[in-house]
Amino acid sequence: MNALLCKMRLLGCAVALVLLNEGAAVAQTVPLSDLKSVPSVDLARYQGHWYQIAHYPNFFQKQCVSHTTADYKLLEGGQVEVTNRCKTADGSDTAALALARVQQPGFFGGGLPAPSTARLEVRFAPAWLSWLPGVWANYWVIQLAEDYRYAVVGEPKRQYLWILSRTPTLAAPDRAAINAALQQQGYDPAKLQEEPQR
Repeated sequence: MNALLCKMRLLGCAVALVLLNEGAAVAQTVPLSDLKSVPSVDLARYQGHWYQIAHYPNFFQKQCVSHTTADYKLLEGGQVEVTNRCKTADGSDTAALALARVQQPGFFGGGLPAPSTARLEVRFAPAWLSWLPGVWANYWVIQLAEDYRYAVVGEPKRQYLWILSRTPTLAAPDRAAINAALQQQGYDPAKLQEEPQR
């Protein structure tokens, strides 16, 4: 299985392996069940170009040293095409393509009373592996500006976190509000790694 997964693109392989091992226990300051997403996300408004402002370091983005961006495209049927790009240490560009879908009640990491467009799951692995529950990672929008100028994405175990913005920089009051809310949501803002952007 591992040999098969490692034939995937580097980023897809890393994500798949992380998700298959995601069951490890992690100490939390807030019970896992207490993480809340925003009530809903207008996926048509959410699509488009986003800059990564900061994130929790993770090994599947280790090759990215700057200029990380995400492009979301709403597809027919409500799924979302995700294209992540970044600069590597040698100055080259790298990209990874993924697919996101609304998390359904009872799915891995779910148990929602009804589907919520704020609680998605994303996979970087090939489509033929999509039947494996561990291939789909939780992608919860836990903060969202009213005008969609910034978004904060996390997941129930609080191992992963991304701050996204429509612009390469984020206003200081916005960042302060995000960090204050993150502490209330059981995240540690001190663990965030800032992202160099143009």
